[in-house]
This record gives sequence, structure tokens and C-alpha cells, in this order.
Amino acid sequence: MSVEAPAPHPQTPSEQGHGHGAGPGVEPSHATFKGYMTGFVLSVILTAIPFWLVMGHVLSSVAGTMVIIIALAAVQIFVHMVYFLHMNTRSEGGWSMMALVFTLVMVIITLTGSIWVMYHLNQNMMPMTPAQALQQP
Repeated sequence: MSVEAPAPHPQTPSEQGHGHGAGPGVEPSHATFKGYMTGFVLSVILTAIPFWLVMGHVLSSVAGTMVIIIALAAVQIFVHMVYFLHMNTRSEGGWSMMALVFTLVMVIITLTGSIWVMYHLNQNMMPMTPAQALQQP
């Protein structure tokens, strides 16, 4: 008596794990060696420039150096999201980009609110003179 296994049902693209209709073991079209190397080279350059700015004392202004480093850090975040995380407006029907925007809005609200609260606590605290500190029970 032989029992035959049921024929496997065809997998949908989302069940295949890639979401692009590629079969098992096939890379999605956006994940290429050239893309990864481009992202790697850009990341190395965007890391080396701030290191050079700080170690070489290239700019006389500390504030100017900080602004350039922060700008290059933002560019590097973008490079990582595009080349390594493969985020764009078309991936996952735009939901990954929507989640990123929501996260950024929440982080900005949290940071801005925290800085605002700390600033106002600092401004509104009653300063104590040494004489007042001695009179405390």
C-alpha cells in the first residue's frame, strides 16, 4: 500500500520570502554585488571625511566641524537605508517608508519635547545662594 504525498501548492510571492516573485535561492533584483559595493564605498568615504576633519584640525571652528559631521551622518543614514536595507517608496507597498516617516516624527516629537522640558526646568528652578542653603532645615 503506497501513500502519495499531496502535490505542493504553488507559493505566492510573499510566501517565497522575497516578495518579488523570485524563487528560493534567487536574489531580488535590487540586491546586487555592485549595489553592496557602492554602499560600502560610500560608507567608507562618509566615515573617513569626518575622521579627517577632526584628526587633521581642518576647520578652525568647532561648530562648523560639528555641522559638517552631522550632515555627513545624515547622508550616511540615507546610504545605509537605500543600499543595505533596500528601502524605497515601492518596497512592501510603501509601508516600510510609512513606518520610517512615523518613527522619525515620533523621535522628533520626543527629542523636541524633552529638550523643551529640560530647558524650562532649568530656567524656572529657583537658584539658591550659599546663605539660603545654610538656612534650610
